[in-house]
Amino acid sequence: MPELNKALLEKASKENIELVSARYEKQQPQCLWGLNGTCCKNCFQGPCRIIPGKAEKGICGAGADLIVARNFLRSVAAGTTGHTDHAKEIALALLEIAEGRTHDYGIADAAKLKNLAGKLGIKTSKPAKKIAKEVALEALGDFRRQQGLFLKPEGKYLNWLRIHATKERIEKWKKLNILPVNADAETSHALNQTTMGCDADPADIMIDALRVALADGYSGLAMASDLQDVVFGSPRITKSTCNLGVLDEGKVNIIVHGHVPLLGIKVVEFARKLEAQAKKAGARGINVVGMCCSGHEALERQGIPVAGHMLQQELAIVTGAADAIAVDMQCIFPALQDVAQCYHTKLITTMDFVKIPGAKHIPFTVHSANKSAKKIVMEAIEAYKKRDPAKVFIPKEKNELYAGFGVESLINALAKVNAANPLKPLVDALKSGDIYGIAAIAGCRNLKVKGNFHEELTKILLKNNVLVIGTGCWAHAAAQAGLMNEGSVKYAGAKLRNVLKAIGNSNGLSTLPACLHFGSCVDNSRISALLEMVSEKTKIPIYKLPIAGSAPEYATEKALAIGTFFLALGITLHVNPIPEVTGSKLISKILTQDLEKITGARVLLAETPEKAAGAMLQAIRQKRQELDWR
Repeated sequence: MPELNKALLEKASKENIELVSARYEKQQPQCLWGLNGTCCKNCFQGPCRIIPGKAEKGICGAGADLIVARNFLRSVAAGTTGHTDHAKEIALALLEIAEGRTHDYGIADAAKLKNLAGKLGIKTSKPAKKIAKEVALEALGDFRRQQGLFLKPEGKYLNWLRIHATKERIEKWKKLNILPVNADAETSHALNQTTMGCDADPADIMIDALRVALADGYSGLAMASDLQDVVFGSPRITKSTCNLGVLDEGKVNIIVHGHVPLLGIKVVEFARKLEAQAKKAGARGINVVGMCCSGHEALERQGIPVAGHMLQQELAIVTGAADAIAVDMQCIFPALQDVAQCYHTKLITTMDFVKIPGAKHIPFTVHSANKSAKKIVMEAIEAYKKRDPAKVFIPKEKNELYAGFGVESLINALAKVNAANPLKPLVDALKSGDIYGIAAIAGCRNLKVKGNFHEELTKILLKNNVLVIGTGCWAHAAAQAGLMNEGSVKYAGAKLRNVLKAIGNSNGLSTLPACLHFGSCVDNSRISALLEMVSEKTKIPIYKLPIAGSAPEYATEKALAIGTFFLALGITLHVNPIPEVTGSKLISKILTQDLEKITGARVLLAETPEKAAGAMLQAIRQKRQELDWR
């Protein structure tokens, strides 16, 4: 089990509160057919399961290879909708802002807006709101450009792929016939394709998983990050704190949890405006902290402390100090209300399709954002008055971290080293071996994975002079382990340490942290954007660069979609736990071997940090040798 706040686990046990860890134990042993991917529920003749030597095929005749492939594509498609829905919400919000139908939000980064407009072929010599409208419409075009099963517009594909992907990758994807046209159509088509009676070719289905993942990567991840920067401001390198120790016993504590910053940023704004109301209630003020990716979004733009990752959300309530938890969507345990009702904590849902029985629902839209945010903060203040001091226990664990890294902020930092050619210091260090390779780590926390996989894997890579950048719950884990402050440089190898210190010194710091916090789940697009820039700078395709990725504890379908996107980019990827494909030798072989001939990347399987690091280092070493970068 990943390291959690042990004192709070003990407190929950004494108070007879069931947490995620207990529910996990009650599910053991887990279904064998589910674990190896050979359970099919795609029609109502079943469910069917493949039993070697007894039932080699389902009722319709689908064998293990086909069932596993269909399940894989369906998971990638479901994960993709989490990100494309997210991006669409931001695009629609930008359109409302541009057309003056909401004044609760504005345009915070006009330079980023103009940069995007220029890439999209939009003239920038006009007022910001007119530019914003055209950018928003181009974004929404990625969801409405029509295609049919028998007609695909020649040369038409996602705008956000067109403006971000390298020419080499676009040509590769064109040859594979996987350039997506419409993000929503790709996920819809995947469901149709995998129903009983449609595609029966497992290899064809796996190729189409790459197409859907490209929709995720560009019209999900990249679009969401880009447009959020326009509306809320681009991330800046900022210093803050993390872990449940960021809760403050003397203040009204509000936790923003989920993934879409439309909610969290507004709660932060109104918490600052309503400080006086909190003081009237007897508190010293209001303390807003983040949970999961909504926390990262507020952290990288507002410096808001982050309380924890997915597996810590219930523990935040067990402290007895959480007055309100305002949630939007994704990674929110339905059990939060079960825990909240044992305390004074108000659980507040805000999205029409994310409701939890017993929680208070305060609808949140771009037109009512100010009103709703104010109401959420006032609910927290009222709840504070009912807090039971005897139930309060806040752990002392708290760490400093630096966050807000991304393409723009990293380039700005590198410009302090070489103003004329900011990427040159990074590329030179990579070529010389001072940075032996780049590791991109993302993903969730998963109770199936024992020990501290994220943290231990990261330390081994750092020791071997690998620059580690990452997002999501990995970022929470790394920060809580002290891997994102200035003292973390002790974990880096001597060569990498010198690079980090040189860049840090040029920016008024003793050093950059050992790991670079690249943000939330959708901010995996910032990682892909950086790698695309390095590829363009060096004229070397991504799949040939000394890069490896890892999803050490992935838990959601979104993580599978992101991982498949990385594979399409050409990034060899370690995953753990072992995906639900082991029931098919063919699909296992496609992912771990054959895919390398198709995209230049493959899946690495390893169930310990040591083995995972070894496999990633070997992949990086091979790339260096092929480039003759000794």
